[in-house]
Amino acid sequence: MMLFKLSLKNIARSIKDYAIYFFTLILGVAIFYIFNAIDSQTVMMQVSESTYEIIDLMTSMLSGVSVFVAFILGFLIIYANRFLMKRRHKEFGIYLTLGMSKRKISLILFFETLIVGVISLAIGLILGTGLSQLMSLFVANLFEAKMTEFEFVFSSSACTKTLIYFSVMYILVMIFNTYAVSRSKLIDLLNANKKSEKIKLKNPWICVIVFIISVIALGYAYYCVTGGVTDMQTADKILIPIALGAVSTFFIFWSLSGLLLKIFMSMKNVYYKGLNSFTLRQFSSKINTTVFSMTIICLMLFFTICVLSSAISIRNSMTANLEVMVPADIQLDKKMDLPENLGTPQGIVEDSKISVSETLDRLGFDTDKYFKDVVEFNLYASNDILIRNTLGDAFSELEKQFPYLDYNMAETFIRESDYNKLANLYGLDQVHLNDNEYVVVADFDSWINIRNQGLKLGTPVTVNGYTLTPKYDECVNGFVYMTSSHINTGIFVVPDEVLENMTRETGILVANYNANDDQGKQKIEDMIIGLDKSSYSPNTDIQASTKLSLYEGSIGLGAMITFIGLYLGIIFLIASAAILALKELSESTDNKERFRMLRKIGTDEQMLNKALFRQIGIFFLFPLIIAIIHSIFGIKFCLYILETFGKGELLKSIIMTAGIIVFVYGGYFIITYLCSKNIIKER
Repeated sequence: MMLFKLSLKNIARSIKDYAIYFFTLILGVAIFYIFNAIDSQTVMMQVSESTYEIIDLMTSMLSGVSVFVAFILGFLIIYANRFLMKRRHKEFGIYLTLGMSKRKISLILFFETLIVGVISLAIGLILGTGLSQLMSLFVANLFEAKMTEFEFVFSSSACTKTLIYFSVMYILVMIFNTYAVSRSKLIDLLNANKKSEKIKLKNPWICVIVFIISVIALGYAYYCVTGGVTDMQTADKILIPIALGAVSTFFIFWSLSGLLLKIFMSMKNVYYKGLNSFTLRQFSSKINTTVFSMTIICLMLFFTICVLSSAISIRNSMTANLEVMVPADIQLDKKMDLPENLGTPQGIVEDSKISVSETLDRLGFDTDKYFKDVVEFNLYASNDILIRNTLGDAFSELEKQFPYLDYNMAETFIRESDYNKLANLYGLDQVHLNDNEYVVVADFDSWINIRNQGLKLGTPVTVNGYTLTPKYDECVNGFVYMTSSHINTGIFVVPDEVLENMTRETGILVANYNANDDQGKQKIEDMIIGLDKSSYSPNTDIQASTKLSLYEGSIGLGAMITFIGLYLGIIFLIASAAILALKELSESTDNKERFRMLRKIGTDEQMLNKALFRQIGIFFLFPLIIAIIHSIFGIKFCLYILETFGKGELLKSIIMTAGIIVFVYGGYFIITYLCSKNIIKER
């Protein structure tokens, strides 16, 4: 009982100086609960069955991500506890001097961890439960769903999962504390606060050489994920620049830690100004632990920036794409002119000879009654005209530059009149050709760049006996298929007569619903879905893409990516900021005597606070600056991989990411400074 009371007093005494530790634990519990309770918040949402399926998939993925998040939070808690243990070495030494056994000290730490765990879990769950009610509004906004009657929801499954995961983490902390106490020596505990890592000036020439090599290696890693990104087609090749970047980051911090002190010591006007010498010496006194922790924190911040920017960008881009890429209510397509010797059922072969509208008529659907703004057309292809043939003299160089692309795919063609009718419906620019001209319509940026190299050479194309030359030396922006992303790698628009008697590849019908409201449109869509019950249905392989289904799928996918990105990004951001904050608070405790000595020699409080602010600022800014530089190239690589979603919303996502980082990371910096100032304050 006495040990339990002592544990309570120790916690009460530590809360003021180490509030960040408790705050981080509570925040971690709350966030863990919020993201695992999302499935319970959807009960208030009015969404379609397909959206519910996406939400179920999202919650399943979040459950898997939570395992990874638990490892991160577990590492954070153990790492943070290490600094708290270090701060209390002298206290433990006094306990041992007074005759207390190491077993009893371990028992005190057990009670403290248990009390802290119970308090943080209780407050975190209460906070998480409250914030999860607001999260339901955010979920509804992302899925563009209507909210039914609001009700308070508590997720028992999320609560159970949070209790289990964090209980395991706290048990690991107890084991770590017991081990640390059992290994400690009395002399080391009593003198812990007096120890300082020996300031060892590194050989500046070695530092310069290591720095130059590291920068070159990092530059190569940057090149691999930007200029040489076309070679990053396999997992093992992607891992090379990642590993190279991580190792280079470590050695950049290592070399700079040795160079900066030497450089500033040579700049006497700067080094001896104010308390700069004290600040730099304080930084150097922790050099051995600083380099590794700075590297880890920098990489976590880099991951945070890339994940948040990419996730938010994808969601914003997909939402913006829907307005442009899905301009009509429905698109129906099917294969045309299928040969009879490929094992295809005879009914489907026969159906491939007729148009999409005729197929709908046989299915019992009245297009004149339910559709308006109808545009029906065909796409053509020939195995005699491959991508390699249309690139001309640029092909050999492009094949070396992009060796993983399939250049043996057949090109796709559309009549000029058909494309112009479609462009009129889609709101795109129409094209006007002479008898011997063609244009390439595309919206996939990488393929546009490839196509343009062939077009700039004026590459002629022979189609059905007609030789055509490009009207323009670059692609025309446009598309044919309605999708939620930019996937049109290139379609050739040619004069109508060129495609006479050519084999049709695909028949397409695009139209709007003949209805004035969402309810009427949904009824027509339900009728189309029900066409598979028609007796003629086995004779056709017609496919439908509708605005409603594309909207639901796109919004659902964007929401899922956003949630996972936010979950991981915020956890990594909190972890990196908390590690820095706790490290600085621990060092402020160690440096109380040094600040007291500065007061005795006449240093005023303003100078002390400025020195403390700079010291903490160095630790917070260093990894962030390198992480921002990394993220410039990292985001470029992410955008290349996710190019089909578009890049138009990148600036918006970067601004939002910057706002989150300023709020969380900057908030931790300010709290750390204020708490450190309180620690060194003369009492």
